[in-house]
Amino acid sequence: MVWLDFLETRGRSWDEATPADFDSFKHWRITDHRNLQRVRPTSFDTDRAGLNTFYDWAEQRYGVVNPVPTRRVAENHVDDAVAAGGGRDPIRPAGSPRRQVKWLLRSAFEQWRDIGLRGYGFDGRRRPGWRGFNEDRDAAFVDGLYGTGLRLTEWSSILDVELPTEDAAGRFPKAWLAAACIKGGRAGRTFRIPRSVVNSVAGYMDPREGSRAEAIERARRAGRYDRIPGVRIVTGCNRTNRTVYILTPSGRTPISLDVLAPEERLRLFRTTDAGLEPLAVWLGNDGMPKQAHSWEKTFQTANTRIRRQWAAAHGKDDDTIECPLWARPHMARHSFALKWFSILSVVWSRQLEGFTDREKRDLREQFGDVWFQLATLLGHSSPEVTKDWYLEPFTGLQVDYVFSLLDEEERATVDHLMGGVVQDSGRVLTAVRLAEDSAAAEQNRDGER
Repeated sequence: MVWLDFLETRGRSWDEATPADFDSFKHWRITDHRNLQRVRPTSFDTDRAGLNTFYDWAEQRYGVVNPVPTRRVAENHVDDAVAAGGGRDPIRPAGSPRRQVKWLLRSAFEQWRDIGLRGYGFDGRRRPGWRGFNEDRDAAFVDGLYGTGLRLTEWSSILDVELPTEDAAGRFPKAWLAAACIKGGRAGRTFRIPRSVVNSVAGYMDPREGSRAEAIERARRAGRYDRIPGVRIVTGCNRTNRTVYILTPSGRTPISLDVLAPEERLRLFRTTDAGLEPLAVWLGNDGMPKQAHSWEKTFQTANTRIRRQWAAAHGKDDDTIECPLWARPHMARHSFALKWFSILSVVWSRQLEGFTDREKRDLREQFGDVWFQLATLLGHSSPEVTKDWYLEPFTGLQVDYVFSLLDEEERATVDHLMGGVVQDSGRVLTAVRLAEDSAAAEQNRDGER
């Protein structure tokens, strides 16, 4: 029994175990990076239940103290938050509104990316002297955030063995998001990567043309990989059961990708003819895996560049002018939700033409609604979470069917649909133009009249 083996390493018998021993067992079983046989929280919960049952029996029979912490609730009183399976932040005052959700239409997102990360100006031209260092990496990363709807920590922790293979079919190939990388995740999940993002990431990872290979070579020359403490050498991967094989003193040891947390993934490397190579997709200038928090700095730098360009175009100091174009990482996720809300709503409404209100309600109950589909796309535990944070409910179709309808995920028609849904809401950022561009456009329209 795993519990008894663990106690033996601590020099204790089963009847001497304490709550501190159980806490250590839980950490070792789920979190401890030294344990290559870690399990998911759901599996550990089975262990906990079994131990609790055993010690309840031992307590009654032999008077042994139960070391398993158990939260007991009075039969006639159940806390509403606990009963609902959650709770609220005690620091947050009751009744206070949630933070504002902001969106970027595709045109605004591309303008933000091109000006902030690719060296363009508001006139659509490259700025003189732009070097474009790691431009392909930064553009591929933000394209991925916008196209997949993943959180910053989730997308930044992806390994190359978790990306779709080159021969993956479809416009939205499937990829796997590990449980240990999901916010509060108890299990991993499938997500989709738009083909355009797959191509963008492939360009960044190209061994000849991409900046990733250059960063790896710089790190090798500097000997950085040889100085990383706790490096783990991956000797193979089974994509079918999502397992990697790590070299240990006892041989090749399998470990599930689902239990590899973001910080542990930073130390996964493979051996190649040229030297060590990280499995992490996103690397810094020094060739080391780029951590999630450092991408916040990337967004801040891009916003600063855009503000300066906007100020220069208006002949003002960048500290005294407010730029209408900016972005935060989570806005990409909000925008993803908005886009699919629009698509699902429009597709559903077209399919239900001619149905009565009662028939529509029946279909809702049978097939779920837009919020069920959005919760699936966003990885939320419940549609209620999605409703609470995003938009108004509509009835929708199955996600796979919706994906099959699209020729391209970011077509102009999708932006048009989104614009209709949230017109004049004040929460949607659109692409902006300089005053002279607007004047020229107006003059052209006058000429056409």
